[in-house]
Amino acid sequence: MAINLRNSTTNFGLISILFHWVSGVLIIALFALGVWMVGLGYYDKGYYQGPFIHKSVGIILLGLMFLRFIWRLTNPNPVLLSDKPLDRLLAPLAHLCLYWLVFVVCISGYLMVTAADAGISVFNWFDIPSLFLGVDGQADLAGIWHWYLSLALILLTVIHSTAALKHHWIDKNNTLSRMLGKKSNWRKQ
Repeated sequence: MAINLRNSTTNFGLISILFHWVSGVLIIALFALGVWMVGLGYYDKGYYQGPFIHKSVGIILLGLMFLRFIWRLTNPNPVLLSDKPLDRLLAPLAHLCLYWLVFVVCISGYLMVTAADAGISVFNWFDIPSLFLGVDGQADLAGIWHWYLSLALILLTVIHSTAALKHHWIDKNNTLSRMLGKKSNWRKQ
């Protein structure tokens, strides 16, 4: 069964599906790496490599999210598979919050590590320059925002994943299935 590249009113296209799963994996991996890095001492293995990977992947995630946001604006969104008023309210709100949190976490990370007027090397492929300076305590302030918003992002990611499982197992609708690339024949009555 072939999957369309673009979304339809009933199904997600391959590009949206890839954006979704790659973003999700990167968010979880970045959080796990970040938590691990916080506990590293100067002489620990990974003290330099961990942050290098974290910063590089974080910039890639930020770029991916910009592309994903543009894709979302230029594609139809499949209809919500629930008629429950609470689902119809919370689903779009949760997605908006997820997008916002990813952007703000990435930007706060960027502001934290570039506060000393040093750019970010992305896997030594290219450099992102330091653009915003001059805020007193920028690194500390951005670091606080980065940590707490990362916690909020992971919490919302867990809620999002739990909701998808609830729709699949309890509501028995195709919400999760169509994000796995399976066709949905569900039509709103």
